[in-house]
Amino acid sequence: MKPTLSTNPSPFTILLVDDRDENLLVLEELLENGNRQFIKATSGNEALKYALKNDQIGLIMLDVQMPEMDGFEVAQFLKANPKTRDIAIIFVTAINKEEQYVLKGFEEGAVDYLSKPLDSNVTRAKVNVFEQLWRSQQALKKSATDLATINKQLEKFVYMVAHDLKSPLTGLITLLHLVENMNESRPIEQAELANYLSYLKEAGYHQSTMISNILEYSRQSIDQQASEWVDVAQLLSQTTKLLFPPKHIQVNVAEPMPVIYTKKIKLQQVFQNLLSNAIKYNNKALGAIEIGYTDQENFFEFYVRDNGPGMTIDQQAKLFTLFRPVGHSQHESSTGVGLNTLKMLVEEQGGALRVNTSPGEGCTVFFSWRK
Repeated sequence: MKPTLSTNPSPFTILLVDDRDENLLVLEELLENGNRQFIKATSGNEALKYALKNDQIGLIMLDVQMPEMDGFEVAQFLKANPKTRDIAIIFVTAINKEEQYVLKGFEEGAVDYLSKPLDSNVTRAKVNVFEQLWRSQQALKKSATDLATINKQLEKFVYMVAHDLKSPLTGLITLLHLVENMNESRPIEQAELANYLSYLKEAGYHQSTMISNILEYSRQSIDQQASEWVDVAQLLSQTTKLLFPPKHIQVNVAEPMPVIYTKKIKLQQVFQNLLSNAIKYNNKALGAIEIGYTDQENFFEFYVRDNGPGMTIDQQAKLFTLFRPVGHSQHESSTGVGLNTLKMLVEEQGGALRVNTSPGEGCTVFFSWRK
């Protein structure tokens, strides 16, 4: 889909400065084009006040000959202040055109010069050029802001990918150590070894698929990222296997789970991180994790509930701080992504994420996902 161009660009604001009201009215009438906004000042002090208060001013038409504070002094103050030094200034003057006056104007920060009586065509043409320059500058600023936003999103993406890949790798390595230790303590039967190898092979394939999906996702823009039919029960089964939950923790998925047309990798990221946290922080001899959902009008609201330690009010306050671990003990070290990034993923779907928890009572995370 092609982007639609705005037919109503933001108004171009011009500050007109002259000690004579009739001159201000003539300038405004000369420059009015239906998409310009004018601020009028009759003294240097008034001009400085307007310039400092309004950060949308794109051009100042500044009369040189004014009582108390002339145009050169006004320009000096404007250029000395970081808030106003980048505003373009055109000096308007009836002073003779001797070179010394022109040079003084440029030294004080003028970018152009107009002599009275004004030539209407020349004045309009010059102001049109400065308006185009101002709009180009605004577009560049927006591009810089958008680029900074994209860079932050990329940073978050990298952290999240690292976290998503680390969890199943840790489980896989743990299982390998378990097989190694078992072999040292007693001979492993062929059937038992085959079972473990099959489990490891399946986990490896899932990991490889996950990496491929992430690489494909990273190459595509949001508009290009394809949606597909996702069997949530199957997705949860695969995700749980990748996390290698210890035997004392049971993961129960309510049946039946829905099938959704969505971006699979995003839904997988949300479930994997919620499950990973629920497994990692569970401190019960028999851990229980329950996954279910409720069918709402335009959304499915999923929940991941555990019987773990729950969280204090202070810990809950850190939940949505990016890359800051919540921590369930003073000595715990973590590089978790927190719920902030998950919240962003959910909100991309138009949904919301909320948490219900208290110390010793476990934790339930709810998130809604568009159908």
